Amino acid sequence: MTAPSDARPSTEAISADTAVIRALKRIRVPQKQRNRELFLLIFAIVVTGAAIALVQLGALGAIEATFLFYCGGLTVLVAAMHIVLRLSAPDADPFVLPIATILTGLGIAMIYRIDIAVGLEGWNAYSTKQLAWSAIAIVGAIAVVVLLRNYRILFRYTYIFGFAGVALLILPIIPGLGTDANADVWVSLGFFSFQPGELAKISLAIFFAGYLVRTRESLTSVGTRFLGMTWPRARELGPLLVIWLISLGIIVLQRDLGTGLLIFGMFVAMLYVATGKTSWVVIGVVLAAGGAFLASRVLPYVNGRFANWLDAFNPEVIDRSGGSYQLVQGIFGLAQGGLIGTGLGQGRPYITPLSQSDYILPSLGEELGLIGVFAILCLYMVFTSRGIRIGLAGQDDFGKLLATGLSFTIALQVFIMVGGVTRLIPLTGLTTPFLAAGGSSLVANWLIVAILLRISDAVRSRPRVVIG
Repeated sequence: MTAPSDARPSTEAISADTAVIRALKRIRVPQKQRNRELFLLIFAIVVTGAAIALVQLGALGAIEATFLFYCGGLTVLVAAMHIVLRLSAPDADPFVLPIATILTGLGIAMIYRIDIAVGLEGWNAYSTKQLAWSAIAIVGAIAVVVLLRNYRILFRYTYIFGFAGVALLILPIIPGLGTDANADVWVSLGFFSFQPGELAKISLAIFFAGYLVRTRESLTSVGTRFLGMTWPRARELGPLLVIWLISLGIIVLQRDLGTGLLIFGMFVAMLYVATGKTSWVVIGVVLAAGGAFLASRVLPYVNGRFANWLDAFNPEVIDRSGGSYQLVQGIFGLAQGGLIGTGLGQGRPYITPLSQSDYILPSLGEELGLIGVFAILCLYMVFTSRGIRIGLAGQDDFGKLLATGLSFTIALQVFIMVGGVTRLIPLTGLTTPFLAAGGSSLVANWLIVAILLRISDAVRSRPRVVIG
């Protein structure tokens, strides 16, 4: 008997039809995530433009042409990245880019306001340099989104990133490269200077994630049960003690308390996510407190930071070299701002030393008030929560640890910096992410944005892929 003429189509034909239908759906169905991101980006640009306009009206009495330079420049940059995300990562998280944009824009607006007060114009103005560094940072983020199609490739180079991270931390103490500053965290290449520690935190986050994926089984083995927690065995404390000693080395050799605390805190957080043991956090906090106490007794500069913190308003402490004058001025600025602030362009944040970099948050607090500071902190909170959600949403162990570690790094850096300028904890040399003037920090934080976007796109489009 011959086969009927209406026989079923072959498997290959069905597969081809299915592929065509999928392609047509991708073309016809709106990209909901990217449309949401576009709406939020428009809001971010409006807020940035309003901030720059208010700065000019408050400080100059009129809106000048530089408004288009700052607002238009940032708009073009983030619009380019939005287009790239539509083409390369359509399922990426829609909140990360707008939050980074609005924080960067507010930082540029406040830096521009301080430039007006001190009479800096053109390339000498910190705001002009900040916009240039924003361009470099966003272009770098675009390159990461385009080139890093599969972030899991980073897992293959775990130990290379670890070596690179340690090498970057060592660079400032190499004779001829380090600069003479309060802390040996800068490297000068003649035509420009940068902070290798900002890039080191990304390299070390990749290394920590890859290392913990490989060794998680041994770190989660059964230990001693005490005080309602399972404590690791002594031989399992090795990795934590090594990172602790490296952090102490940074504090001693580079006189950089902030970076040492940041790296150690990042490792402890990722260790907790990898193992789920609260005992690791307790041990980490005890080691950090013990290291800080030891450093305050042995190292003069750390002892000075603690003295400025504990007795900030003592006239002798204020007037001495390296005293608490900067801290007190920042606190007075925050007090002057009150609840609603003096208004953009109408305060005096410029009288605080380094008001455009280390003390950018008190500068914003003086002119935006407590409400403005809370709004900024809420943006950081949402940014961190989205990053942690990106990590926890997927079943990829490496991506989960990397996204969580990078997000926690931003949160910890904000806590250390905000806690320092408000006298909650001793002041360190870290910068406020996205807000503070400085190219190294801005580039590193935008690279973190790109990595989080690439991970979130992979989590949404391929949620079942697992490593380890």
